[in-house]
Amino acid sequence: MALQATVYNFDIELTDHDRGVYESLALRVARHPSESEEFLIARVLAYLLEYAEGIAFSRGVSDPDEPSIGIRDLTGAINTWIDIGTPDSARLHKASKSAGRVVVYTHKDPRAFLDRLTGEKIHRAEALELYGIDRALVGALVARLDRRVAWSVSVSDRELYVSIGADNLTGRVVRLQRGR
Repeated sequence: MALQATVYNFDIELTDHDRGVYESLALRVARHPSESEEFLIARVLAYLLEYAEGIAFSRGVSDPDEPSIGIRDLTGAINTWIDIGTPDSARLHKASKSAGRVVVYTHKDPRAFLDRLTGEKIHRAEALELYGIDRALVGALVARLDRRVAWSVSVSDRELYVSIGADNLTGRVVRLQRGR
């Protein structure tokens, strides 16, 4: 018998000072049994950091040719391809040919990820946007993860401030520089 996805409900007050985004969001996010809780948290944080009209989660592992998160225009074309974790160079090469903007948010060791990409052929590699999410913040959010959560998230200078009840957590999102 196949394992079912676990659905999490996030009620989020988003204040992104960097981009002038102020939204109240109610997200239903499915976590496939093969995905870690860290991946789920990184996916939600990436969604918040990239929030714009046309943003949507993909169907996940059931549709491996799609980004984890995509921002589409009114015609359905992908403008921004957003991946989570440590996608390989072949996936990034394909993504760069499919979308005008490709962004990766990793919650894993950024140095190992960058080392794997060094010297690999990736279409428009110089345009890739690679970010590392503070691993301590991801861990702290996983420790407080429940099937229904309410967060208040503020972003300022790529610093995340997350309030969950009486708990206040902070962590940085840093731009990673890919070697040639």
